[in-house]
Amino acid sequence: MTEDKRNIVIPSEFLGEADKIKAGRGTFIEDGKIYSEKLGILSKNSNYVNIIPLKGKYDPIEGDFIIGIIEEPLSSSWLVDINAPYPALLHINEVPWDVEFGETEKYLNQGDSIMAKILDVNIEKKLQITLKDRNLYKIKGGYITYIEPSKVPRLIGKKGSMISLLKKYSNCRMFIGKNGRIWIDGKEENIAKVIQAIDTIENESISFGLTDKIEKLLKKNSQVVQ
Repeated sequence: MTEDKRNIVIPSEFLGEADKIKAGRGTFIEDGKIYSEKLGILSKNSNYVNIIPLKGKYDPIEGDFIIGIIEEPLSSSWLVDINAPYPALLHINEVPWDVEFGETEKYLNQGDSIMAKILDVNIEKKLQITLKDRNLYKIKGGYITYIEPSKVPRLIGKKGSMISLLKKYSNCRMFIGKNGRIWIDGKEENIAKVIQAIDTIENESISFGLTDKIEKLLKKNSQVVQ
């Protein structure tokens, strides 16, 4: 691609022959040909062709790290909003605390935010999450912002290049959920700089040369933290 924008495809657009490349997410096969299932950005990697939707809810995948917001404490579990079409279930067996039956509100209550991992997505799209993994816990302090889930890979960058820039020039701690929620912790003025950069990344996510542009923006607004 020589243009300054990435390839955007429309529903039912022809993408390739099924005997030459594998159909990935957001595609379908008809008469041996692969077509786009939705409006999105064309992505080819590892012999697969995928379509990354421009907008939409988060599509959970087992093993994804996400940020959830407690919707409702139940007797032995919590319903959690993870920005998916349906809430996820967090059972008391999947938290690091010894929670008694009926005492879930003592640990997590409505509106609390958590860093979690997708434990299971069954055929009926029932979602289960867990806090039993490294560096997963109830969020205290900091600020949570949002980006379209489809643009999370752009925010992270190749081999973590973009997120490394954001941390380098802001000295903030960050956790990026695959569901588009981002936790930022640091000085108030530095959090504001990160949010400005994230807004730019979201608005210009399909442009080439975005990493260089973000670095120039951060250099202009910040001093490198040694």
